[in-house]
Amino acid sequence: MRVVISGASGLIGTALATSLRADGHTVVSLVRREARGSNESAWDPPQGTIDSAAIAAADVVVNLSGASIGDKRLTESYQKVVLSSRLDSTTTIAKAIAAANPSAVLLQGSSMGFYGDRGVDPLTERTPPGNGFLAEVSRKWESAAEPAVASGARVVYLRTGLVLAPHGGFAKRLLPLAKRGLIGSLGNPRSLQSWISLVDHVRAMRFLIDGDHEGPANVVGPRAVSSKDLIGAITGAYGHRPGLPIPSWVLQAAIGPAADDLLASQNGVPGVLTRLGFTWQHSTIGEAAEYVAGR
Repeated sequence: MRVVISGASGLIGTALATSLRADGHTVVSLVRREARGSNESAWDPPQGTIDSAAIAAADVVVNLSGASIGDKRLTESYQKVVLSSRLDSTTTIAKAIAAANPSAVLLQGSSMGFYGDRGVDPLTERTPPGNGFLAEVSRKWESAAEPAVASGARVVYLRTGLVLAPHGGFAKRLLPLAKRGLIGSLGNPRSLQSWISLVDHVRAMRFLIDGDHEGPANVVGPRAVSSKDLIGAITGAYGHRPGLPIPSWVLQAAIGPAADDLLASQNGVPGVLTRLGFTWQHSTIGEAAEYVAGR
């Protein structure tokens, strides 16, 4: 296959590109500078410009672009950056697919934030969107892909939970504390967290590329776990006992509305992946924690 990836330098994009290239597929990274070689293609999402030839030649386009939510405090101005970065990139790609290659498959980034804070209610792909900033961002992010959908392209929305990896993602924010036993839970220790290991996220994306599903897919592990059990598993994998809970107000004061995705209770159900027969390499939080710890 020939796969075009936006956000190829991020945690998930880098892992996906590595996996695809290892199996002999051609990967072209969309870059916001002059392209260097045949494995890169320049684009400018704010200006809506992209190399239509690169899209026309693609079998699959994977859109993971968007300003990071966890790296900066979500001030009012940065909230606009988070939203516009996602809408610009998705609109540019979706319009290019509609114009140049409606037969392509588009794997469109999204988030479990789509559902908002829903307590213990099971969240399947049929659950309507929730409330809050992250829910609004995710809903608009998915809607921006409509030109590709309308053209007949197969579009899959990757509603991703907390990604667990030895580096980056969830680990970048909290692993340094969790692996030393300095925290015990985030906010309400009984709130549910939907998670997936980086390995399984990449495997799920490739599984969805090879299938025929279109529409949303919850890219999460088989079962959500409590905040207390999530932190406890990671801390235990490093041989420590969990520390004290971090109150909700501390996280909110430290990182602002970005804390919502860590504090929201989301009982994510991977209905599509389960129905299609996907199997997880790390099917329990204990297995995922051992992977994070490099064991």
